[in-house]
Amino acid sequence: MAEHLASIFGTEKDRVNCPFYFKIGACRHGDRCSRLHNRPTISPTLLLSNMYQRPDMITPGVDSQGQPIDPRKIQEHFEDFYEDIYEELGKFGEIESLNICDNLADHMVGNVYVQFKEEEQADAALRALQGRFYSGRPIIADFSPVTDFREATCRQFEENNCNRGGYCNFMHVKQIGRELRRKLYGWSRRSKSSRSRSRSPSPLRRREPSRDRGDFRDRVEYRDGSRGRRDRHESDGGRRRHGSPRRRSPARGGSEERRARIEQWNREREQQG
Repeated sequence: MAEHLASIFGTEKDRVNCPFYFKIGACRHGDRCSRLHNRPTISPTLLLSNMYQRPDMITPGVDSQGQPIDPRKIQEHFEDFYEDIYEELGKFGEIESLNICDNLADHMVGNVYVQFKEEEQADAALRALQGRFYSGRPIIADFSPVTDFREATCRQFEENNCNRGGYCNFMHVKQIGRELRRKLYGWSRRSKSSRSRSRSPSPLRRREPSRDRGDFRDRVEYRDGSRGRRDRHESDGGRRRHGSPRRRSPARGGSEERRARIEQWNREREQQG
């Protein structure tokens, strides 16, 4: 009996546990679901619910004034947001994957899934996000049961033939461009082959932000009304990751300052190795 229950856990045959919550960390029925949502107490994956607000949220391809939006502007808006999130959460550890849903259903629209290499890194990021706001909206973050995104994503969407559109119950993961992917993930993928425990920042130049974007630090505010970035040691309750230097965004400051910072990080990495 135990083997049978284990074999059907998280599947449609499981009448006790919700298969959709198990696979994608979200369920259209929410707390009214007739099956259990086993919320993890620790996980390498965080879910930031409904965080990404696309410019054509009301009608795809059209802004709030009813004017058509250039698809390139929509993609640029998305990649600016993606880069902001990656750089901010990357301060807490190595990011294995960052996926943002392009679905339209209420329980999935704008969902951001970030998977860290270690559970402790996800825990530190979750603590730091408590009580913070982004663009005037509270950040709702929690651990997610999703660890295998191959089971969570819609294969038909990846093949451009999903007949359910944005209301599909599986993830429609919005993709970033090749240039940004190489910038964010290329350096970290190469560093995996080394024995270093710290990730060197990318030496590539940061793309200039759009005028209406601002910076993550400028758009984040706290429950007490203050804005901007707080000291990392303060934001996570005085807890710092053991053996890890405090990181800063590799794209801040001039080129000479950035080169000096890279050289310093490289020296620290050699000493730690």
